[in-house]
Amino acid sequence: MSCEVLTPTRRAVLGASGALFAWAFMPKFATAAQGRDPRFVTIILRGALDGLTAVPPVGDPGYEGLRQSIALHTEGDQSALPLDGFFALHPSMPNFHRLYQAKQAAVIHASATPYRERSHFDGQDVLESGYSTPGHVENGWLNRMLQGLPAGDKIAPGTTERVRGLSVGATAPLVIRGSAPLLGWAPSVLRQADGDLPPRLMDLYGRTDPLLAELLKEGIETGRIASGIDMKAKGGPGDPNGMEQMARGAARLLANEEGPRIAALAFEGWDTHAQETERLSKLLSGLDRAFAAFEQEMGPAWKDTVVLVATEFGRTARINGTEGTDHGTATTAFLAGGAVRGGRVIADWPGLKDNQLYEGRDLAATTDLRAVIKGIATDLLGADAKHLAEAVFPGSGAVQPMKGLLV
Repeated sequence: MSCEVLTPTRRAVLGASGALFAWAFMPKFATAAQGRDPRFVTIILRGALDGLTAVPPVGDPGYEGLRQSIALHTEGDQSALPLDGFFALHPSMPNFHRLYQAKQAAVIHASATPYRERSHFDGQDVLESGYSTPGHVENGWLNRMLQGLPAGDKIAPGTTERVRGLSVGATAPLVIRGSAPLLGWAPSVLRQADGDLPPRLMDLYGRTDPLLAELLKEGIETGRIASGIDMKAKGGPGDPNGMEQMARGAARLLANEEGPRIAALAFEGWDTHAQETERLSKLLSGLDRAFAAFEQEMGPAWKDTVVLVATEFGRTARINGTEGTDHGTATTAFLAGGAVRGGRVIADWPGLKDNQLYEGRDLAATTDLRAVIKGIATDLLGADAKHLAEAVFPGSGAVQPMKGLLV
């Protein structure tokens, strides 16, 4: 626990504790697919990741002409990392490349939500709410998914307790907001409190405010499990250090036997209108470090884990006049984890000729991101297909779960 003053207000205690919601024992899934004790992590990249730079189609004859000065190559300095002969990986992602080679990571290329306009706000609404149109910001698809999952195997008969989710960051991402119970945690930016402060606060509020005392206790437990992170490393959710810190703390909570099983994080800053090469190299390095942190901290639970990385839309196929890219359509999603059937780029590749580009400017979308999520939800979490089609992604009955994503 961190705290800045010795007489914190009720709000300061809750904020400093790291607990936004209740920490208690976290029920496991009643029946996990393949006998797993699964974990599912969703990372939202806000700002629209350029999938053609993150995973460049170096084998497409139209790629280099469209990308010109920012095109990546598989030879020379800062060469892209080879994947399958047609696609390569940005050189800032060696950890993901290692996982790919170990068949624990995969790429979903030319993917998108149902959204076909180019507004960040509306695109993020659709990505995180799960609705096919913007403006639905009351709750997110991951929270509604939680509400429909089987009750935990430690729950007493007749109760309605469900598997809980974990929100990471100062503000809960829309994707996991809703009525399902959550635990919240964020790396503290406050100085470390004296060791005797937590028990003194517990004693004070135990006598004057039992509810706050219980929340404080839960926050201390959350901080204890996520402890050991290098808080001296500066950086928020749009910085490589911040991404790694958030991932490392989330992984420690997910790895705990009594911890949450589903988590959501959001990394900021992926809007690359100008000078994309340097900016995206830094951002992808942070994402890559987050993958490594999850693998390292999850321990044995890694074998039952899937991490999904998604963004609101892609970038234009052609670069602009400032060596950047503008808002586009299809992009790249990433999967990583011991439960992933990896070593693959999954793509119904549309091509990069002028007549193959969406509206003459963007990579065309050939894979619905909802199919990917539904495939993970059914095969990893035992989610009900009808609930996914009607409540999690309303009106998506025609979008079938993608099979074969997991080992």
